[in-house]
Amino acid sequence: MNQVHIFNFTVAYADTDAEGIMYHARYIEIAERARTNWSKHIVIPDNDTGFVVRELNIKYMQPLLLNDDFIVETKPVKIGAASMMIEQKFVKDDNICAIMNITIAYLGTDMHPKAIPDTIINMLN
Repeated sequence: MNQVHIFNFTVAYADTDAEGIMYHARYIEIAERARTNWSKHIVIPDNDTGFVVRELNIKYMQPLLLNDDFIVETKPVKIGAASMMIEQKFVKDDNICAIMNITIAYLGTDMHPKAIPDTIINMLN
């Protein structure tokens, strides 16, 4: 799973502001869809809650416009004991339009950080 996961998307009218530019908050929603697609094969044990977003940072570099086709490249960049850093790039025609860095924490059912199970780490490597 160290490979880059590709998620295709097209900017729709509902994604844009009054000027036809993709609204800044939509990047978060689309990134979540891409991460969900990337991680849908990961099986969370019944005795755990799983991953939750702990921190998120976005750098906007070039606007995406109505009807633009782009991809979201998702890849883990660092796996820790109880958290993981993920990088997501919004790319249109080989140009990076935005970069999002997310830290997700692994939680037990008590909602406290817990070590990521080896079975999940093995799926990610």
